[in-house]
Amino acid sequence: MFLARGPRSSAARAVGFDSSACLSCQWRSFTSSYRRLNQKESAPSKPSSLPPIEAPRATDATTGKFTPQPLNRPIGLPNPPKAGENSGIDKRTWKQKRDDFVNYDKHLVKRKQLTRKMATPYFREWSNMQWSKGKSFFAPPSLFRTDRALYFPNLHGQTLEKKKGLSDTTPVLQNKVSVVSVFSSAWAENQAASFVSEKQNPKLHEAVKNSGGLAQMVKINIEENTFKAWIIKLFMPSLRKRIGASNLRKYFLIRRGISDDTRDAIGLLNSKVGYTYLLDGDCKIRWAGSGPSDEGERDALVKGVTRLVADMGTNKASTGAKRTTGIRSADSARKVAKPAV
Repeated sequence: MFLARGPRSSAARAVGFDSSACLSCQWRSFTSSYRRLNQKESAPSKPSSLPPIEAPRATDATTGKFTPQPLNRPIGLPNPPKAGENSGIDKRTWKQKRDDFVNYDKHLVKRKQLTRKMATPYFREWSNMQWSKGKSFFAPPSLFRTDRALYFPNLHGQTLEKKKGLSDTTPVLQNKVSVVSVFSSAWAENQAASFVSEKQNPKLHEAVKNSGGLAQMVKINIEENTFKAWIIKLFMPSLRKRIGASNLRKYFLIRRGISDDTRDAIGLLNSKVGYTYLLDGDCKIRWAGSGPSDEGERDALVKGVTRLVADMGTNKASTGAKRTTGIRSADSARKVAKPAV
């Protein structure tokens, strides 16, 4: 009486319904987590062609002693940055939110991210600093080639300027040779300062001053903790005095928008360590350093800035010459075309 045997319809076959089973089994088959009929299988994400940097991470249990290795490949993102990206603001429409809510694959991705975050020990990054003061890698001796270099991401946060609203880093970094310091604590800031401070690297400041406005120094303070970010905002008046009026728009306080994948891509492997990046006018990472610097790394940074400034000056000069030649050619053509009176 409880068995319903008979031919299986096409709809029953589509959802895996077995008409020969008892009613209890049929009910369990409908309440199981089957994929929705109108849900399309998402294409698997393509793995990165570049191998990950061999360095301790907060999500990995490091065994044995770690020795930093020279950075022998470009780091960064494959696509150019755009203003408005990585803002941390959910700009999805209600329809997109509903579609994402019923998307089983996205639920799995979110679950994996939460599991990874909850399984990360709080003091793992501090314990990883026992080797080489947290240095993730040694800076390369020369610049990465421009055709192989990857991009620095756009970040969205507050500057030291006395105006409301948030700003993007990309408009500040474009068309400039930028020495970018990234840190999340006073300890990390001191490590980044070993690369860029006037006391420890006076040649770098001399190269920036002699660049004719083509080079600049930018600081990015990443603080995702609400209470710590509030303390930083409390001391912003003293920060403005220390930074100087001309550099207020070049100091960013970033609260959110940096994913774990972005951190791995740009080599930001330990939030307790300071990182230094050298970017060209296209926001490509041409050189990078981590942790405290040594004399060789500081000299390599100065040589890289000098080289990029020279290349940018040459490109601007050639562009200006072509523009002048084009204007003269147009004027000559108009004179020839002018009828004689």
